[in-house]
Amino acid sequence: MTERVTVSPPSYSEDMEPVETMTVRYDYRLRVSRSAERELLAEWDRDRWVWNQCVATSRAAHAGGEECGPARLDEILTGWRVEHPWLREGSSVAQQQTIRDFGAARAKALADRKAKLPMRQRRGMPKFKRKAEALPTLNYTLRGFSIKEGKLCLANGIGLSVVWSRELPSAPSSVRVYRDATGKWWASFVVKVQVEPLPATGQVIGIDWGVTETATTTDPGFDLPHAQHGKKASAGLAHYQRQMARRRPKPGQKASAGYRKAKAHAAKNYHQVVGRRRDDARKWAKKVVREFDQIAAEDFRPKFLAGSTMARKAADAAIATAKAELVHMAAKHGRELRLVNPAYTTMDCANCGARAKHRLLLSERTYTCGSCGVSKPRDRNSAAVMVARAGFDPAGVDRIRLERPLGARAA
Repeated sequence: MTERVTVSPPSYSEDMEPVETMTVRYDYRLRVSRSAERELLAEWDRDRWVWNQCVATSRAAHAGGEECGPARLDEILTGWRVEHPWLREGSSVAQQQTIRDFGAARAKALADRKAKLPMRQRRGMPKFKRKAEALPTLNYTLRGFSIKEGKLCLANGIGLSVVWSRELPSAPSSVRVYRDATGKWWASFVVKVQVEPLPATGQVIGIDWGVTETATTTDPGFDLPHAQHGKKASAGLAHYQRQMARRRPKPGQKASAGYRKAKAHAAKNYHQVVGRRRDDARKWAKKVVREFDQIAAEDFRPKFLAGSTMARKAADAAIATAKAELVHMAAKHGRELRLVNPAYTTMDCANCGARAKHRLLLSERTYTCGSCGVSKPRDRNSAAVMVARAGFDPAGVDRIRLERPLGARAA
């Protein structure tokens, strides 16, 4: 439901206390008629052409040693619309937003390159979008859409029926209309909602991510088990993937109805798995923020697991989804969340702060301190280390205090 969460400065109104707000996305299902779908796909074809022209223009400018940012592409777009009458039939707002999206994607790729991140962690430079592969996505700012009598009205007179599963908390600032892999159309509104602080509890919790348990905490009652939704659905998914393999069209040929049907079934199967993972993560995150004021979580980057023997199980654990839901819930309810660098968390002792001289193998699931002799489950110890590193009071977790600074090596 929520893709980005940012806390805005307090907003003020007459005779009211300052209200802290946050920016989120509200998604709604769309009921799209055949005529409206044709208009949306025609609009998408024009926006996709603009994207591909941005890619080609940017590459040519880079080869010539020139800069080609969104401002210059906006100027070039004016020329494209003059040169091609069919392009003027589309919304200028959607086409300008396509340039903004291209600029943001390119800026992220350049920032990752400048930061010298490993290749597997870098965002790739924007590529051409092929009609048979890219899913339709249209972005509109306030100038390009309105809501009238419960309908979403886009530029060029495109009217869409919205399934209002809940009310919008405020006037939306933008909307993204897109079609997912199952063929369903959605509208994603950017709105501001008020932060809803929960009563203080005075409790602290540490969270360590893993693949045996998706989340191991300092309080066993708040662990997030690995539900293995992907493993349970793998048989059905493999069935449709085999159908796709048998019916796959040859290069240059159009996909058959059987292939498209099998592809839609596979996408539906996978989307159900994604929904179950997100639902579990959201309920767990809500449970955690209700009971704890201060949360210390491992700032885990699971991408490196993609090349390991645990890749499939790690992907099924959906650690990134659980982490995102926890960040969202903490911001929504005014809880203090600190993300901790995971380096050496499996080597430090949560009891005395000593650091082991050697790394623990993955097969070693019990941590035993060579300095104070304490022994506890490896992940539970790491969760307690998160609390100490975050600067929270460890005594609020297991009623102990470190005898010396965390990370100090045993003599």
